[in-house]
Amino acid sequence: MNTTNDSIKISFFSTKPYDKDFFNDANKAFNFQLEFFETHLGPHSVNVVNNTQVVCVFVNDKITTEVIEVLATKGVKIIALRCAGFNNVEIAACKEKGIKVCRVPAYSPEAVAEHALALIMTLNRKTNKAYNRVREQNFSLNGLLGFNVHNKTVGVIGTGNIGHAFCKIMLGLGCKVMAFDLIANKDLEAMGVTYHPLVELLQNADILSLHCPLNEQTKHLINVTTIALMKKGVMIINTSRGALIDTHAVIVGLKKAQIGYLGIDVYEQEDKLFFKDLSSDIIQDDDIQRLMSFPNVLVTAHQAFFTKEALEEIAHVTLTNILELSAAKPLSIKAALLV
Repeated sequence: MNTTNDSIKISFFSTKPYDKDFFNDANKAFNFQLEFFETHLGPHSVNVVNNTQVVCVFVNDKITTEVIEVLATKGVKIIALRCAGFNNVEIAACKEKGIKVCRVPAYSPEAVAEHALALIMTLNRKTNKAYNRVREQNFSLNGLLGFNVHNKTVGVIGTGNIGHAFCKIMLGLGCKVMAFDLIANKDLEAMGVTYHPLVELLQNADILSLHCPLNEQTKHLINVTTIALMKKGVMIINTSRGALIDTHAVIVGLKKAQIGYLGIDVYEQEDKLFFKDLSSDIIQDDDIQRLMSFPNVLVTAHQAFFTKEALEEIAHVTLTNILELSAAKPLSIKAALLV
């Protein structure tokens, strides 16, 4: 690949105005050619790629085997994810076609961890409802009763960078923090986090927060069987990937009051909804409509990552990954290279 920066064209998909702003600003130090598309990358749109060595994609782009085959014929050499997760990319097909794949494994763990806390506190203290009441001159406290988070048992599934940051926050609030992961984090253990088998964690957590990747082992981790193991009235928070939760099972759990609170920043079918203004449309997804009908459910539209610091880091790391791969150098962040 020609490694003169201004000869390298990057085609961005699923872009919003803020993507353009942060990447154009970061690109002043790199001088790549940048091309932005609002549409998702998928079989329906892959043919817009033209004279491009690099495509940059986000969480809801669908990088299927079919898409990869077309990209390979068009001379694409790098697929750069501007996110941590990569469950939407057929990695084996990329390897077969000789296309390098990179990601941003740790843009701002604190951004996502802090949003998980925001979901917890909003659900608990009902500040969203209080805000609306006061604006209507209703100063009653009826229906706004919460609980002390202090001394509660918080179960954390996945203690990577984001889970690590979340554990520290909850320890700071005086919680007992139980964790589950394949490998225990010694630093967290030194701070007071205890690691347990998954079943034990599910049985004891007052608040359960998901911070694990989505793969074959974790898909629908929250299901009819695991929900039945949980404390009655448990709070479930998901800022990771939507398909960690079986939506139908959670709806049943909410109806039976087995689940007392649900806070999600991600949703199993979010690619048809999130990052779009559908305020004038009739939403056809009955599951999301049912979820939003519950008074003890809070849905945000994949905004946990959405801070100034995170977007600056995403842009810088993504362009650095592309620069180093284009020059056939080892990536500065080893975890960023997937193929």
